[in-house]
Amino acid sequence: MKKKIALIMALALSVTTVFAGCGAKDDQKQRESGSGTQKTFTVGFDQDFPPMGFVGDDGEYTGFDLDLAKEVADRLDMKFVPKPISWDAKDMELSSGGIDCIWNGFTMTGREDKYTWSEPYLNNEQVFVVKKDSGIKTQADLAGKVVDVQTDSSAQKALEQQEKLQKSFKELKIVADYNTAFMDLESGAVDAIAMDIVVAKYQIEQRKADFVLLDDALASEEYAVGFLKGNDELRDKVQKTLEEMAEDGTIKKISEKMVSGRYHDNRKIIKKDRGLVKHDGPLLSQIEYEKREV
Repeated sequence: MKKKIALIMALALSVTTVFAGCGAKDDQKQRESGSGTQKTFTVGFDQDFPPMGFVGDDGEYTGFDLDLAKEVADRLDMKFVPKPISWDAKDMELSSGGIDCIWNGFTMTGREDKYTWSEPYLNNEQVFVVKKDSGIKTQADLAGKVVDVQTDSSAQKALEQQEKLQKSFKELKIVADYNTAFMDLESGAVDAIAMDIVVAKYQIEQRKADFVLLDDALASEEYAVGFLKGNDELRDKVQKTLEEMAEDGTIKKISEKMVSGRYHDNRKIIKKDRGLVKHDGPLLSQIEYEKREV
């Protein structure tokens, strides 16, 4: 596993935030607001995916991605609507217009042709979480073990591509969310969880549990914002807004709510042609963090 990986919320990650906008099927749905009409910006997310999107202690939806999306909506004079969705129903929600985009630790890798994407903004890894005293040190030690994975997740897809590894398990259990998976691991019902490192680090720290990550990653990938294929206009508006947020320090401020540990802002200019639209602008933020035990 790489020695430096992207971090959000004291998670070992290396964030390269080059956001592009996301939008609705037909621009934006409109909703009456006071004396005028205000367009809505409905973001689909998994409410059990901290620190990107989750239910806070106050009962409100929060998270790194949701805070960014809300700020964008405010600056575009849109009504921000966070909409928790079942992860295996995300495509239906997007195609029906129920949501305008998926902005919640959404893996672009392997799905490049299925959606219209923002620029990738976070390097992520799929990893295994085990109990510290389990004796499991490598993926080879998972032979004969029971492993949890979330339904329709990137970890599940990564395991499908590693047939030999998956067949070595005693059982691969599909669960609805990672809260369930961690309860399974805590109770001893399973021996390991395959999952995103961003969520794994957060869950371990929040639970103060004696869990560790295996050093050999299952897969590497990139997060991006996904929206209905062909919806470029609003993406560009959101991209411009996010770059403005980077320049005035808002991105860094939001990151600092979520991040602990050593980090630094490392902005630079990117020029990347995505076909129909060329984005020229600063990296919104790059946070580097030495991998450490939690």
